[in-house]
Amino acid sequence: GLPCEQVNDDRLYRALDRIFEFAGEAGLVVLIHNDVDMPFAGQGATPVYLQQMRDLLLRHPDTTVIWAHVGLGRVVHPVQSEASALVAERPVNQVGIVDQILGNPALRNLNFDISWSEVAKYFVATPETTRRVADVINRYPDRFLFGTDEVAPTEQAKYLKVYDLYAPLFAKLTPQASEKLRKGNYERLFD
Repeated sequence: GLPCEQVNDDRLYRALDRIFEFAGEAGLVVLIHNDVDMPFAGQGATPVYLQQMRDLLLRHPDTTVIWAHVGLGRVVHPVQSEASALVAERPVNQVGIVDQILGNPALRNLNFDISWSEVAKYFVATPETTRRVADVINRYPDRFLFGTDEVAPTEQAKYLKVYDLYAPLFAKLTPQASEKLRKGNYERLFD
């Protein structure tokens, strides 16, 4: 028989496939929180969940999907860009991964949510990182959604914290990309 982990993985995949299939048939949008990698991944490692996520998306081309937080997590940092010293060095870079996915016509059903202060922190870490992120968003303005991911803020300033963190990024976007990121893509996907 199969190892226990394989049986559990197979059941998980079948369950997830059924959800994605239903969402595609019903016209629902799927928002998935799935880290691209494991916490504290070692140097030289390829993001361990990237291929599984691609495979899932390829199996469901008619399901509109939003990948929350661009696949990042509290302890899943972006893979190293050349200009960033905030994370451990890695041979692949997060911006490159996202750019490659967006350039694949078979993954046209995927959108990225850039909400959360952790994501904003990485995106505006250096002028070079911000420029590279802006370049990708400007090339694919229909595929990104802004959000705050603030839970129960007690005042407006706390709610706007993430928005304010993104000021350097917003300044580098074209007017069209900025409008789509902030509200146009939500209107298109949910209205």
